[in-house]
Amino acid sequence: MLNIYCPFCAESRSEEEFHYHGQAHIVRPADPDACSDEAWGNYLYFRANPRGLHTEMWVHAAGCRKYFNVVRDTVTYEIHRSYRIDDPQASAL
Repeated sequence: MLNIYCPFCAESRSEEEFHYHGQAHIVRPADPDACSDEAWGNYLYFRANPRGLHTEMWVHAAGCRKYFNVVRDTVTYEIHRSYRIDDPQASAL
């Protein structure tokens, strides 16, 4: 079981209070109408599945109900940090 730190509540809580919402830092194409079908399909359906550090989006469903990002090692499940989506210093790995 993971203990996840919610940057909005400023406390670590049990994984059961959170829901995973996929890979973080997915950038929507600037002009979807000009995208090829392949580029649009890649945006909608394809995500990285790395072995090692991965940036994920989570929501504190049983708490503040806010979304935030978590940097987690997919091999060891160790959480390296969590941060607000609107954090100006936040960046992808």
